[in-house]
Amino acid sequence: MNTSVNALKVDVAIIGAGPAGLTAAYLLTKQGKSVVVIEKDPVYVGGISRTVEHEGYRFDIGGHRFFSKSAQVVDMWNEILGEEDFIQRPRMSRIYYEGKFYSYPLRAFEALWNLGILRSTVCMASYLRYKLFPISEVKSFEDWTTNQFGQKLYSIFFKTYTEKVWGMPCDEMSADWAAQRIKGLSLWSAVVDGLKRSLGLNKKPNDGMATKTLLETFRYPRLGPGMMWDAARDKVLASGRGQVLMGHALGQLASDGKGGWRLSASGAECEIVIEADHAISSAPMRELAKRLHPLPESTVQANDLKYRDFLTVALMVEGEDLFPDNWIYIHDSKVKVGRVQNFRSWSPEMIPDPDMACVGLEYFCFEGDGLWSMDDDDLVSLATDEMEILGLVDRRKVKSGAVVRQEKAYPVYDEDYAANVDAMRRELEAKHPTLHLVGRNGMHRYNNQDHAMMTAMLTVENILAGRRLYDTWCVNEDAEYHESGDEGAESGLPNRKLSNDQAAALSSLRDVPERVRKSA
Repeated sequence: MNTSVNALKVDVAIIGAGPAGLTAAYLLTKQGKSVVVIEKDPVYVGGISRTVEHEGYRFDIGGHRFFSKSAQVVDMWNEILGEEDFIQRPRMSRIYYEGKFYSYPLRAFEALWNLGILRSTVCMASYLRYKLFPISEVKSFEDWTTNQFGQKLYSIFFKTYTEKVWGMPCDEMSADWAAQRIKGLSLWSAVVDGLKRSLGLNKKPNDGMATKTLLETFRYPRLGPGMMWDAARDKVLASGRGQVLMGHALGQLASDGKGGWRLSASGAECEIVIEADHAISSAPMRELAKRLHPLPESTVQANDLKYRDFLTVALMVEGEDLFPDNWIYIHDSKVKVGRVQNFRSWSPEMIPDPDMACVGLEYFCFEGDGLWSMDDDDLVSLATDEMEILGLVDRRKVKSGAVVRQEKAYPVYDEDYAANVDAMRRELEAKHPTLHLVGRNGMHRYNNQDHAMMTAMLTVENILAGRRLYDTWCVNEDAEYHESGDEGAESGLPNRKLSNDQAAALSSLRDVPERVRKSA
């Protein structure tokens, strides 16, 4: 039980030491601001971008490629970690369906060949039917994807896996998720590209269902993404202006009545009270609403926000090269696993023994349900059984296993989420301009790591300028398919050092896309 209270006063209090929270802390300390970051995990920073270590093996909580179309994000990665600690890795992912592997993103001719003439004909007929007579009122993920690919391809390649991931029927999921994550995918473009390739007319073949060249390689920290966020934490601490308090969970975030904040956090040995001019939160919106004082009127809507949790079962297996993929999507109802990671394919340095491999099986669940509550030994046994069922691993070669549970990994896009998020966002912006929401859970948006960082980068600009110059909610709003495009091709922030000078901040707006610019 806590017996003492420590008091701190800083410029900015930050909730959460994930990519968004640590990005904000790093940039603020560079500009001479004092910060305190609280993180409820007692060991790891990085949130779901952390790297867990078990008996010398390192594995991710999900896979986290270091690719961004934002030049500023790429530059920041290089600045924090250093280019020498990045390795270039080949990108390969496939779909497992009925005992066969399909490239992901789907390659039209390969998929149709594997499905056979009869089912391929049905798929193409279904595709043409919905191109000619699309669903007019698109509300759900099922509507959007059926219009894009036809009902048959949707049922084969999208429905089973998506419902396994989200734990809800596709017709109850918002179309926003599909529009954000797979926008730009086109079966017709894939067919045309395939024909050009077969006729030798395509000098840069692209048989994937996308409108731009897909990623063939990506950069990756040699010891996993946690290496990046360990380095960011260390730089915040080395600045002399920042603290990162591990094992401290948010108790209350209270307005001081003068535009600032009083934050309380409980640790194993004491309670911390932090006074700050600004607060940045990457905590889940639902949890933040419960801990705000005074309680926001939108707490009722925030309480309706839902999250999907998941767990990773890491298996240490004899054999250097089990399969070449970085990860495999499992579209098979015979097993519960949703995705399988091969961590040697991410980085050989994550595996301490050259004669061993480490695979991570991802199970999507809800906190407290049957999967979540299973004993670790039972989960390792389940994962071993399912890898053998899939033909990916001989159970006799599995030597050990470890389990990591991740709560609130995915904000759920149900039919009401957008209205619920909007209600809380608008109330907080109107009543509390010095409270800033960032990151995936902080904004209840299925953002990638680089998008989470960008929300923090724009938030820092707003704090330094003393006003909301940039609309952080537009980050990733109209992004094209996230697998395509050139690294560092887009500018989302002023390409300059951050400054407290508001005039400099205002003059930099010409470099920022219109969609993230707040009208004066």
